[in-house]
Amino acid sequence: METDEAPVQHKDDRAETCTVSVKGLTENWQKWSNDHCEYQKQNPFSNGKVTPPQIQRGQEGYGRPLEGSKTEQRGKDAHSNISREVTELCQVIKEIGESGDDGRTSVRFGMLFERYVTISDKLVGVLLRARKQGLVHFEGEMLWQGRDDEVLITLLQ
Repeated sequence: METDEAPVQHKDDRAETCTVSVKGLTENWQKWSNDHCEYQKQNPFSNGKVTPPQIQRGQEGYGRPLEGSKTEQRGKDAHSNISREVTELCQVIKEIGESGDDGRTSVRFGMLFERYVTISDKLVGVLLRARKQGLVHFEGEMLWQGRDDEVLITLLQ
């Protein structure tokens, strides 16, 4: 049996939702190209002849990364990590140290090194940072394992 009905054609929705004009693509490409050209003018490693204005010593922003840059964010992250490590070091000194006549907690470098080596491999750097912040005191510029094991490290705060 034959029927005279025409087969039903389904409408393709993809054609309506995926319309991309050449003009829109061209405008987006041109915008990206212009932005990139402006960025390259500021890039000191590009071959362009335009050099960015240099910040001179004494001006605001000298020696600092650009605000909102990834470099600024990495610096903030590093600062918070070091602050956390200094706090952790002070806590370890409180735990294993002994209270002296003046009421301050002290520990020998050798004992601290043996305990702290399982926590971090950069004890001396963290100690130097803590001394710079006025949290600990010890004699000498640098501490060396073995040679300075008897140096007393005092927690100031």
